[in-house]
Amino acid sequence: MADPEVTELRNRILGILIRSTRDQTRASRRECAAALGVSVTRFANYENGTRAISLPELELLARYLETPMTAFRATASLNETARESQLPNPEQFLPLRHRIVGARLRQLRQEKDYTQAKVAELLGCSASTISDYEYGRRGIPVADLEVLCRGMGVALEYFMDRDSEVGLWHRAHSEFEELKSLSPELREFVLRSINQSYLDLAMKLSKMPAGQLRSIAEGLLEITY
Repeated sequence: MADPEVTELRNRILGILIRSTRDQTRASRRECAAALGVSVTRFANYENGTRAISLPELELLARYLETPMTAFRATASLNETARESQLPNPEQFLPLRHRIVGARLRQLRQEKDYTQAKVAELLGCSASTISDYEYGRRGIPVADLEVLCRGMGVALEYFMDRDSEVGLWHRAHSEFEELKSLSPELREFVLRSINQSYLDLAMKLSKMPAGQLRSIAEGLLEITY
């Protein structure tokens, strides 16, 4: 069962990170609230930790602030480039994302052979609340979703957006961060278009069964010797 004090602390820490990110990107509460389609008071409650923000709302906020999701988990550098004005309509985007997150929770629960009551025990809430989460009638607070992830053995990424413009932005940013983590030599090799054929070959080889790869290697040795 989730520890209410830990969940409350996580919400407060998340609120501090949201406010810090907003301050560093020079965005106002009113602008952020408008991006999420919520009142300024509700957004202020997110920042002071008295109200829990949901994952879809956090994803949309991060996209609006041009900030990676990692900024809300630990100290991270922020992208201070201008925010794009063309964002999804929150009144359409967020309800859909809540339903998708809920559907993934329902699918995961069924794969684990958990009842709604058993999942509810992880959060210390009612089974009807889990039902509301699964059918998108309520957004799941990020802190609660993290508890469910730990209890059900998945990463938070399991629930994150993969397909919308917001999700594609986050994925592109994540891939860019992964590219930056490569050694300078490997990064230069990957980025040079002339090496595309070698990368294509490596991708094909990576998908081959071990036996077939062994045969190819033996054939190369025969050619060499």
